[in-house]
Order: sequence, then C-alpha cells, then structure tokens
Amino acid sequence: MSFQAYLDNIETKTGVTPRAFVDLAAERGFGPGTKAGPIIVWLAADYGLGRGHAMALVHVITKGDRIDAKHVGSGTAHSDASDRLWLDGKDTRPAGW
Repeated sequence: MSFQAYLDNIETKTGVTPRAFVDLAAERGFGPGTKAGPIIVWLAADYGLGRGHAMALVHVITKGDRIDAKHVGSGTAHSDASDRLWLDGKDTRPAGW
C-alpha cells in the first residue's frame, strides 16, 4: 500500500483529513522533534488507529508532506506517484497527484 493510500484509509476510517490531524497534533504539543510513542498512544486511544496507520501520521506530523524519492515510481507495493503527500482530503486531491 502506498503512503498516500495509508493516509486515504485513515481519513476513510476516522473522517479526519491528514491536515486536520497535523493541526490536532499541534494543539497537543506534537510536531517536529516529537517521538513516535506519544503520538501512537494518542491516535490509538482517540481514533482506534493501529501502529502502521499511526506511523504514517507520525511522519506527516513530525516531518511534513515530503517522502523519500526512493518510494516514487518504484513499481513496488509501497510506490507513490509523487514525493509529496496530499494532506487536504482524498476527495479534493487533484487528478494525477
């Protein structure tokens, strides 16, 4: 599953966009430099997310919308189309993103 697909699945499950999760995390004091553990605990307790989905959000919360280019167009199961992730909701993502 691509990184973007993880984020889309999280939105489907929770009704919360990745960008909204970044904002909610900031309200709790989470951001760059925050360790994964506290974020994972929060996401599991409040949203029922498992470790894999939580780790996708940990990346976005702590590192932003960029992913390593090695995951772009690799043709593997984890391949993404872009080195940027769309955070503003799956239904608003431009075609080809």
